[in-house]
Amino acid sequence: MNIDANNMETVVNLIMKELNKLNLEGDNTVCCGKNGVFHSVEEAVAAAKKAQRELFDSRLEVRDKIIKSIREHLAKYVQELAELGVAETGMGRVYDKALKHQVTIEKTPGVEDLRAFAFSGDDGLTVLELTPYGVIGAITPSTNPSETILCNSIGMIAAGNAVVFAPHPGAKKTSLRAVELVNEAIRLAGGPENLVVTIDEPSIENTNKLMAHPDVKMLVATGGPGVVKSVMSSGKKAIGAGAGNPPVLVDETADIEKAARDIVAGCSFDNNLPCIAEKEVVAVDSITDYLIFEMQKNGAYLIKDEEQIKKLAEITLKNGEPNRKYVGRDAKVILKDIGIEVGDEVRVIIMETCKKHVFAVKEMLMPILPIIRVKDAWEGIEVSKELEHGLRHTSMIHSKNIDVLTKYAREMETTILVKNGPSYAGIGVGGEGHTTFTIAGPTGEGLTSAKSFARNRRCVLVGGLSIK
Repeated sequence: MNIDANNMETVVNLIMKELNKLNLEGDNTVCCGKNGVFHSVEEAVAAAKKAQRELFDSRLEVRDKIIKSIREHLAKYVQELAELGVAETGMGRVYDKALKHQVTIEKTPGVEDLRAFAFSGDDGLTVLELTPYGVIGAITPSTNPSETILCNSIGMIAAGNAVVFAPHPGAKKTSLRAVELVNEAIRLAGGPENLVVTIDEPSIENTNKLMAHPDVKMLVATGGPGVVKSVMSSGKKAIGAGAGNPPVLVDETADIEKAARDIVAGCSFDNNLPCIAEKEVVAVDSITDYLIFEMQKNGAYLIKDEEQIKKLAEITLKNGEPNRKYVGRDAKVILKDIGIEVGDEVRVIIMETCKKHVFAVKEMLMPILPIIRVKDAWEGIEVSKELEHGLRHTSMIHSKNIDVLTKYAREMETTILVKNGPSYAGIGVGGEGHTTFTIAGPTGEGLTSAKSFARNRRCVLVGGLSIK
């Protein structure tokens, strides 16, 4: 058979075209199973199940080695993931996202979080141990895509599980890159292939398949109320990290200068994307003017004109809900669209409103911070409780009055309560305690860690190993 030069070129081009379909170098094509990325939920779950069995049959020191490798390897890509997240989603600040990745790497608990307990007595010995669920299905948001994947990977692997991630479609590239890097780290540690996997085309349909899959034994959702409700209705063990609307109360005993700095810093952190960030200020009347003055000195832009406040609401809300165009955007970008030009020094937009204003009632996820005056701290507690909507997520308070601090804590009942500090101190950034980006308020686990992803098992030996 003779093939002339033109035909040969055609054949070669066709072969190269087919090979390129299997190449991971392109933005839109992914090799099936390459670095934990699969075409279908069935393939992903099957691979994860096999990997989890291998991990379960190995020693705890293997898990520890994997976690250490994830920390070391991902530390090299903090800036890349931060830049990729902002570029893809258009939300947040690169510096803040890099900090979130760094604190996740350093302060997410590993195998040390799994502590066994024992009871010894006349009837023998009972041991309580934490063991894995198996394969976990984890739904991640667009607001903290790679941070959540990294945090959950560490905790879930430490507990002995494999995980199938269902990323938000709006953060596909960032999420797939995070999964790829975690797989590289596991490989460097000699761990099982496909402990952490995902789907190359995130979608609602694939997420539903993942939730319904019989081999997925636990579901973890980090996102809005809709997805949390779905996993809680699945009939499986579920951990739900839902929305919040955190208030911050400032009374007359507070260090006003520090409170102003902390509130601006917390509210503007990653442009207010974290669900823990200050969403409204409730201030005692006698110190409100001074608080506003100090906030302006620390990067807040005050809007007084009612028409400008109205215009701001018109552009940042769409059909009564936050306009995704402005979610996580810089304050100066939002202000520019209502005709106000400012520099990079402005990080937060503030204005006085009543407690019923949409900015106070809605979780906007933007650096927009309403300030509500109250006559005293006791009224402030009631208003704060009303604005938090009973979500019991996060709240902050600046006060030196022990009675007010105590009353506020008892009334708010939030999973996170930060006293005299910025909101992000509640997740270990400048505050004591471990870090997580899966804060399970609706299902009650609180700030999740490895032990949150493990089952309690009780092993009883009757009449033995009790030394009296």
